Amino acid sequence: MNNTEVLRRLETILPLVEKPARYIGGEPNCVIRDPGPGTFRFAFCFPDSYEIGMSYLGMQILYNVLNNTEDCCCERAFAPEKDMEEEMRKAGLPLFTLETKTPLSQTDMVGFTLQYELSYTNILLMLDLAGIPLNSRDRSESDPLIVCGGPCAFNAEPLADFFDVVMTGDGELQIRELVRLAQRRKREGQTKEWFLRKAADIRGVYVPSFYEPLYDENGRYCGMKKLWDGAPDRVLKAIIDDIETAEFPETNIVPLIEVVHDRSVVEIMRGCSRGCRFCQAGMLYRPVRQRTPDRICELARKQLESSGNSELSLLSLSTSDHSEFEELVLKLMDYCQKKQISLSLPSLRLDNFAFKVMDEMQRIRKTGLTFAPEAGTQRLRDVINKNISEEEIFTALNKAIDLGWTSVKLYFMMGLPTETDEDLDGIADLADRIMKLAIYKNGGSRGRFSVSVSVANFVPKPFTPFQWVPQDTEKEFERKHYYLADKFRKLKGVTYHYHGSFTSRLEAIFARGGRELCETLRRAYSYGCTFDAWTEHFSREGWERALKETGIDDSCAALRGFEPGSPLPWEIIDCGVTESFLLREYEKAQKAVTTKDCRYGCNGCGLNRYTECRWGDIYE
Repeated sequence: MNNTEVLRRLETILPLVEKPARYIGGEPNCVIRDPGPGTFRFAFCFPDSYEIGMSYLGMQILYNVLNNTEDCCCERAFAPEKDMEEEMRKAGLPLFTLETKTPLSQTDMVGFTLQYELSYTNILLMLDLAGIPLNSRDRSESDPLIVCGGPCAFNAEPLADFFDVVMTGDGELQIRELVRLAQRRKREGQTKEWFLRKAADIRGVYVPSFYEPLYDENGRYCGMKKLWDGAPDRVLKAIIDDIETAEFPETNIVPLIEVVHDRSVVEIMRGCSRGCRFCQAGMLYRPVRQRTPDRICELARKQLESSGNSELSLLSLSTSDHSEFEELVLKLMDYCQKKQISLSLPSLRLDNFAFKVMDEMQRIRKTGLTFAPEAGTQRLRDVINKNISEEEIFTALNKAIDLGWTSVKLYFMMGLPTETDEDLDGIADLADRIMKLAIYKNGGSRGRFSVSVSVANFVPKPFTPFQWVPQDTEKEFERKHYYLADKFRKLKGVTYHYHGSFTSRLEAIFARGGRELCETLRRAYSYGCTFDAWTEHFSREGWERALKETGIDDSCAALRGFEPGSPLPWEIIDCGVTESFLLREYEKAQKAVTTKDCRYGCNGCGLNRYTECRWGDIYE
């Protein structure tokens, strides 16, 4: 089917679906080209709705990189909502790119980003709607190459049957090298096997078909067997040493409809030095690298001018850890005030919060404060290496209330290793004491002050010190939810939210599972499971059926946990941090012993085997 026919059929169904602007493209700053016969066509796919995908900065970064690559054009595709999927199937309309309405099956490479486990069935949905065989082994030489990246790609085993290539680490240089290799294959008429063997030499590239997982008689994973001698024993993630000079978009695509994060975004820093033991991103994105204030301000100005956005957000895992944070923000605040632009500062740390910055932010718009103590007691915060004291929490909140903030959002986790009911009591107690502090500061009246508490279920992740631990059972999660709900029922002005337990179990299964889950995923999709992160679409019945039929239950290692030193399904990937470091951190967690921030001295995570870590030098 050609582009003209896609457009004709699309025009007939757009009046029948909600928010047709999700599917038309043509937004300001998107790149629409008439590709010639030698042009390499890359389809960047976000396996969720348009509103979610258009809020993802990584897509904007790689879209910019690929469209600045010679003889390459990058176009976008998102998972169609349920109503659109139904109409597309009725009309025989394949999934297409937004820019030129090209069927995905007619592109050269289709790339998915793996941001969260509950998006996995949408990958199968998109391939199915595109008419592309789901399994890599079933695709012909003329089918597009199917690749993926993102944080979940560090354990892509539950998706290994479906991808030709998995990319781990920083994608900017890696994706361009992979595309150039694919361009060469296309020019020279080489085979897919030729391409995969060459691709395996690119740093950070994992080719699942070159490996076979091995299991013992009890079905436990016991190692990986190479099927081609030339494949690497382990795949080391790609690392960009200097993000100051790395490509970054100056003209982002401006959505035609409201999206989740409708603003300009500048990544000021990549990586985190804190070493929280539950945090996968803090391990995967080491080392810490930062942009200079001048470069950040330049990018912010160009993005705002090209987009017309009225909000700017500074992005990193720990924004206020930038070595020149206060100078940077005060400079941006001056610019934003003149232009009537609001500045958003996510990922602020309570222990180094720049109160002068808070005061300056009042000049434009006061927004709610968001903090993440993660645990309710100091003991458990030490277990997870949060490295923040109760005194620091209340010092920061006391100052925030003095400056006029009237709402605080607090984020915690439930089911952390060594957690007791006393730790849960601490969550409610902390919220109650914050409210009492506000009442005291307001002369005995609560006024408009409010506290919102959100509690997520802990999901153990690969490449963290907690990668070995069991997850709480669904029954135990439910008990804890009701236990806390009873505590919060007695607190006025405090709201309490918690996550569903079954979906958290699914996340753990796919976060730490192996290739046995490929069949589970296929069956779940065949039973109608898509948009699993959306409560209104989630099908527990379909998932329970798929899990039962494929023998996945509470006894599986992904839920039960692993013995330290035992083989792990994701061990083929080297994220740079050594297992011995993770094990030391796990042992310290069991004793509630903290590890210092690596800004103040190297903790020996092992990453300096591969790259120079200059973070400590910045603070000297």
